[in-house]
This record gives sequence, C-alpha cells and structure tokens, in this order.
Amino acid sequence: MDLRIRTQGPGQSALHLSGGNQQKVVLAKWLAARADIFIFDEPTRGIDVAARHEIYLLMNRVVEQGAGVLMISSDLPEVLGMSDRVLVMRAGAVRAEFAREEATEAAVLNAALGITA
Repeated sequence: MDLRIRTQGPGQSALHLSGGNQQKVVLAKWLAARADIFIFDEPTRGIDVAARHEIYLLMNRVVEQGAGVLMISSDLPEVLGMSDRVLVMRAGAVRAEFAREEATEAAVLNAALGITA
C-alpha cells in the first residue's frame, strides 16, 4: 500500500515530518505487522485537510483488505462520514448505538448529552 509519505530525503527522521506524515508513518508500522484490528484515536487531529483526506482513504483501504477499524473521535462530521456504526459513550459507558443510516448529528448529540426523544 502506497502511503505517499513526503520527506526531504531518506535520512529524514519521522520526528521532523508534518503531522499528517507522522500519522502515516505510525500507520505503516501497523500495516507491516498485518494487524486484524486497527484502533484510530483522533486520527486526524491537528493535520491539514489534504492529509486528513489521505488518512480517510487509508482507513477505507484497510477495511477493504479485511481488517476491522475502531475510530474514536470527537469530530462529529468525521464520525458520521466514516462510520458504518456509531456508538456513543457518556459517563464511561456505551449509551447509544446507531447504524450508519440512523446516525444523524442530532441523534448522536442527544445521546451524548443524555437527551431522550
């Protein structure tokens, strides 16, 4: 899988890469391990729009290759756009579960705030 990591050269340390490229380096390590499940915790926090899009494409490719993905994110549009199923946690427990077609911004926010219909 081509991750398109941009460096100044082969000797550049990952420490000196952009945030998006650092994210891709971490993902490359896990892809090399051939993990069956990937946990992405705030996968696009602090990265630019182009790198965000690339991370989303990579996450989708991982799923297409048969791995499971658990994404933890406080970015509601990201959650709604990337998820097949959404679980809402509040006070340390799962309080609601939505299929993709049921997961609306209002429904997820209400569940997160403890508001029942």
